[in-house]
Amino acid sequence: MLTALAGRLVVSCQAYPGEPLRTPDSMTRMALSAVAGGAAGIRAQGIEDIAMIDDCVDVPLIGLWKIGTEGVFITPTLEAALACARAGADIVAVDGTRRPRPDGLSLADVVAGVHEQTDALVMADVGSLEDARHAEDAGADVISTTLAGYTPERERTRGPDLELLTQIVRATALPVFAEGRIHTPQQAADAMAAGATAVVVGTAITHPATITSWFAAAVEHDAN
Repeated sequence: MLTALAGRLVVSCQAYPGEPLRTPDSMTRMALSAVAGGAAGIRAQGIEDIAMIDDCVDVPLIGLWKIGTEGVFITPTLEAALACARAGADIVAVDGTRRPRPDGLSLADVVAGVHEQTDALVMADVGSLEDARHAEDAGADVISTTLAGYTPERERTRGPDLELLTQIVRATALPVFAEGRIHTPQQAADAMAAGATAVVVGTAITHPATITSWFAAAVEHDAN
């Protein structure tokens, strides 16, 4: 599974609550378009989205379930992780930080539960080097820099946190996926040059509202 993604692009197909594209059908079409464009894998949020996308694409699927918006909310419990795997996720992305989890379990408990009860791998979404080391010790199969800049341990960089990426690559033996604020092909290439196993891009490919806002701001700035 991870070999198929090494050196390749994963596209995150997600829409925020209340947006027009916040439907499983819309995200499935987005995933199909991404695969047609060369994506080697898809990252999807929500049980219905995961299930529908799994039925329609033949590439590895990273699944997660966002519950809430504060603290630990990316697949925050073992129950949520198992639901993602059973819906069709080949890799389940979970909050890989050292913060307390809502179900009271440790990250190691969640990883062990997924491994024991499903065939899925576990991706730990981390925000710091300490998180990454903790995730490796907990038995995670792969690490992603998804939460870099979204926890108090590191300032949010304008683009991808390449410094953190490099630190994690050097300090752990696990595959490391670069994710977070990768908005241009050059930034994606820079992440690979920094040692990433694969690169995950979401907003810059699959979030029309944000992409439109970039262009609108540029036009309005020039007009003024």
